[in-house]
Amino acid sequence: MIPVEVVQGDSPVILGLPHTGTWLPAHVEAALNPRGRVLADTDWHIERLYDGLLPGATTVRATFHRYVIDANRGPDDASLYPGQNTTGLVPLTDFDGAPIWEVEPSAEEIATRKAQFHAPYHAALAAEIARVKAKHGVAILYDCHSIRSVIPFLFQGVLPDFNIGTNGGASCAPAIEAATQEVAAATGRTHVLNGRFKGGWTTRHYGQPGQGVHAIQMELAQSTHLATEAPPFAYDAQKAEALRGPLKEILTRLAALAPELRA
Repeated sequence: MIPVEVVQGDSPVILGLPHTGTWLPAHVEAALNPRGRVLADTDWHIERLYDGLLPGATTVRATFHRYVIDANRGPDDASLYPGQNTTGLVPLTDFDGAPIWEVEPSAEEIATRKAQFHAPYHAALAAEIARVKAKHGVAILYDCHSIRSVIPFLFQGVLPDFNIGTNGGASCAPAIEAATQEVAAATGRTHVLNGRFKGGWTTRHYGQPGQGVHAIQMELAQSTHLATEAPPFAYDAQKAEALRGPLKEILTRLAALAPELRA
């Protein structure tokens, strides 16, 4: 199994897809408990939701599941949200705080997964950022995510539909943040900027606006495009179609900003 799939495009926008993969090595699947094997914390159908929205966009997609290793966590496993419940580089629990392993991975196993999965994903992403920046003078990384809208272990209440993360404005130019927020607000849907999800390691690590690399994370509530936020996590085509319009507008506006953002 190839750990990362790359589709190169000629747009200044790169779509990161670190959590849509569902592939598990056989020994990893065998070590999961029945709850873990449900793979409930997948970013279900996000690749389908964004497919074709921005012609020419480059996509970098992890094929492995986040329970193998989380491509949106730093290799040092430092907490992205100190003092809050979260999951780590190799999660030991699901988003509800329940154990997912019959046999937890050893330090040696985690090191192997870093080398075999985490490192290749980020090598591919870094290479595409460099390629796109060389072509356009700027690269805009839009990291695509989704999560269940109600998860008491991680946050109170119901999550907004659009959760925009820019690491407090540090990971991208103000124009990128403003354009994304403006489109989200115009939908009339609930939205928040740098709320519970401020951008994962990918956004924080690669977002270097002064160097011509801008990064923004979009965490969508799964209620916006799934028939149900429980197994079988089916895609709702009618809901999704209503969402694809605003997402297309966001990506189109970000691409249009590229010439004025050149480093």
